[in-house]
Amino acid sequence: MLHRVLCLAVFAALLSTLPAQADTLVEPHLHIVPGGAQSPQVALTLDACSGGIDHRILDTLIARAIPATIFVTGRWLHRNPETVKLLLGHPELFELEDHGENHLPAVIGTQKPYGLRPAGTAAAVAAEIENGASSIGRAGGPTPHWYRGATALYSRDALQLIPALGFRTAGFSLNADLGASVSAKVAAARIDGAKDGDVIIAHVNQPKRAAGAGVALGVEDLLSRGYRFVRLADVAELDD
Repeated sequence: MLHRVLCLAVFAALLSTLPAQADTLVEPHLHIVPGGAQSPQVALTLDACSGGIDHRILDTLIARAIPATIFVTGRWLHRNPETVKLLLGHPELFELEDHGENHLPAVIGTQKPYGLRPAGTAAAVAAEIENGASSIGRAGGPTPHWYRGATALYSRDALQLIPALGFRTAGFSLNADLGASVSAKVAAARIDGAKDGDVIIAHVNQPKRAAGAGVALGVEDLLSRGYRFVRLADVAELDD
């Protein structure tokens, strides 16, 4: 708590020295260092916002030994204890990172990305991030180092707060399923278009939506084409 108070005090002092910023929300992009023609690589990142687990994706990853970084919310961890055990039982495959406590967008202000109520204040953004990280620890996971906010859209001042709290912001370069809203065919095709160094985002919490089948198919196709999958913790990253 003291750390959060100090961070917020420093953050408030910093903001007071900066010029006014446009209220346009930011979607950070992120790549990893390419593996090269002989060993192209991508980072598969999966969001677990709420709901359940898509075994079409998870079972494929385990069966094919495909690593992934999974961004989990506190409420998803609470609702899926058996899946959490399964993930923690495969530390060689899965890296658990912070998606917040209650899936509140990291937006300071009143804008509602995709209609979701934002955290709203710097203190609420900090609580969302730090309580999400604590939820991972209580579930038995290691300390997270990355944070991805709900909707992956941020106010500019929230983006400045995140590193002050000790986290890196997890952007992406390829959106595979557009919030689990597309067909299986479209999701597979989008993943099939991945380039060496891409950071892929998809969702692993929507087992009843068609997109998950396409994510599993697309991942297997990349593997068959010689692509290597890595976690964010395992490689160098390149912010755009």
